[in-house]
Amino acid sequence: MLNHSPQLDQVFHALADPSRRAMVERLSMGPASVSELARPLDMSLPAVVQHLQVLETSGLVRTEKSGRVRTCTIVPNTLGTAMQWIDERKTTWEQRFDQLDAFLEDDKGKKS
Repeated sequence: MLNHSPQLDQVFHALADPSRRAMVERLSMGPASVSELARPLDMSLPAVVQHLQVLETSGLVRTEKSGRVRTCTIVPNTLGTAMQWIDERKTTWEQRFDQLDAFLEDDKGKKS
């Protein structure tokens, strides 16, 4: 059950920070070095690395070191788990709203 998934908790924790979301957004366009990810952010390189560690722990990002350059890539399947959880909640609420709408229409018809 997705409601009790430590990985899902880590994904939402990772996405809770705007800087990490910006990194994920950038990586959705393709791989990037740590320096490229840090460039638009107003923080030190060590702070960027800490944020990347959170993203890696959650499984959203994978890094690979080649020489002195660490390249980051997004792991799309991990986002899929979060999307599945969101879609399930959305489906539930849409069904509830449909039921409420039907009830209100029925009640409106009874009062007329």
